[in-house]
Amino acid sequence: MSNGEVLAVYDSKKAYRIACEKLAQITDIEERCRKSGAQYDTYSKSVIIEYLGRPYLFMPSTGEISLKDSDEQIPTREKVLILHYLISAKGAPLSGKLITYKQVPGGISYFARFSQLTVQPLLSHFGEKPELIIPAAETLGGERINRGDAAVTINAFSRVPVTIVLQKGDEEFAPTANLLLDSTITDYLPSQDIRILCEIIVWKLIGDL
Repeated sequence: MSNGEVLAVYDSKKAYRIACEKLAQITDIEERCRKSGAQYDTYSKSVIIEYLGRPYLFMPSTGEISLKDSDEQIPTREKVLILHYLISAKGAPLSGKLITYKQVPGGISYFARFSQLTVQPLLSHFGEKPELIIPAAETLGGERINRGDAAVTINAFSRVPVTIVLQKGDEEFAPTANLLLDSTITDYLPSQDIRILCEIIVWKLIGDL
């Protein structure tokens, strides 16, 4: 299965349209920015939001999203994630308590598939040399942390950190990979978007996006 097939799990164009309609109904976009950690430019009436280490520009009046100072095309599914984050953000402070996708509402029923689409590619790519995830994560604004044989935290959004921990394994134990989320994750993204976000991060790390 290609990465396009993996990530095309719903009609992203329809989801984008619906998200734009919801945001158009929000009267206080500055409050949305405060709750999400985004910035509102009163002069241009635009929103600047950090996503995977890069600044994105959202125009509430048109629904357009672009990379700031770049003409690079943005996949619709990633535009949807950005808009859903703005819509969903409750402004809750990070708890510092890490959970797995299995602990996200509804996550347990999808966890086997989630593992197949995230954990297994991580192991295939980094299992023998977990240290290679460090420079890969830095391209997404990630930072090394002191866990396992190699671990990184990537701020997908300013209030959505995703932590990946790799263990190399030995003669007795196979290599392992874990994706960990702050327990406040559902204050910022719906469960389906959390899964899609983790898949996108993994594919970017292994260089297939």
